[in-house]
Amino acid sequence: MTVPVVLRPYVTSLVTYDVDFGAPGVHRGMPSTEITFVLPVDEPLVTSWGSGSEPVTAWSLVSGLHTRPAAIHHRGHQRGVQLGLTTAGVRALFGMPAAAWRGELLALDEVAAPGGVRDLPERLAKADPQTWGQLVVASLVGALARYGEAGPRAEVGRALVLLTGGAGVQEVADDVGYSRRRISDLVRAETGVAPKQFQRLARFDRSRGLVGRMPLAQAAMACGYADQAHLTREWHEFAGCTPTTWLREEFPFVQDLTDR
Repeated sequence: MTVPVVLRPYVTSLVTYDVDFGAPGVHRGMPSTEITFVLPVDEPLVTSWGSGSEPVTAWSLVSGLHTRPAAIHHRGHQRGVQLGLTTAGVRALFGMPAAAWRGELLALDEVAAPGGVRDLPERLAKADPQTWGQLVVASLVGALARYGEAGPRAEVGRALVLLTGGAGVQEVADDVGYSRRRISDLVRAETGVAPKQFQRLARFDRSRGLVGRMPLAQAAMACGYADQAHLTREWHEFAGCTPTTWLREEFPFVQDLTDR
């Protein structure tokens, strides 16, 4: 679904999904510079941080910035709505900085005021699937009106844009006119992660869009990694697997381009 103009600074994607996996399994919820917001229908979402961690079972999920994959357990079929939020979107739609959610798997009743967005799971369960997207958009626009389009300081927003584009931390500090320590403190307070970590997450994001479409060495160069080995190490840290493994898990029908 196309995101309305008023929500575009805050919502990067809004997808209604109906997926048949063929059999029960576990999907990797990958780290990103975006915040994941999921509204499952039919059955609750069961999510954990992997082996040894207590699963979270809920009819809604928001996941703050994280640097390890989440394990999303399914019975073979899932329906619902999934959104990507910017860090500014968390503040604008929920009235708090994204840092408040850092490394957390939370349900809406833990972060949203009564009514509006908080009631979306019940309302989606009763609605025609064809109207799910419009229903979610209407609730988000209402939340935006409640919080008055609150956003981070302009220099923090500028810093996040530059970091996402691959600029170094000192380069960002020089651009906004702050010391490296000051800009680091402001970015951490807004996002929950240090500027360098945010930059690495952004680079990992870019690589996810390229692996499988071109040889790994070429993807590494395009994303700013030193070489293919550097990219693979980052994938082990953030995804818990190699790009090749992820491709085989998520897109078994995609031709393997990683070794060419």
